[in-house]
Amino acid sequence: MRLSETRPGTVFTVEKVLLGGEIGKRLADMGFTQGARGQYVRGAFLRGPLQVRIRGYDLLIRRCEAKLIEISTQ
Repeated sequence: MRLSETRPGTVFTVEKVLLGGEIGKRLADMGFTQGARGQYVRGAFLRGPLQVRIRGYDLLIRRCEAKLIEISTQ
């Protein structure tokens, strides 16, 4: 399952980040690494960015980036 396919309130574990290059490195620096647990807090109006809580802090990521993050839900 991809992060962009979930609903607000979903608790997840990151399985794999399918982005390479600078964006993939930036996501890894923000905590999106294999095995990291997080929660999808909410999505912005009109399919805007997602608010995600991961490793103790909140961040916003673009939906196009969320489509390339594989997760498993509990």
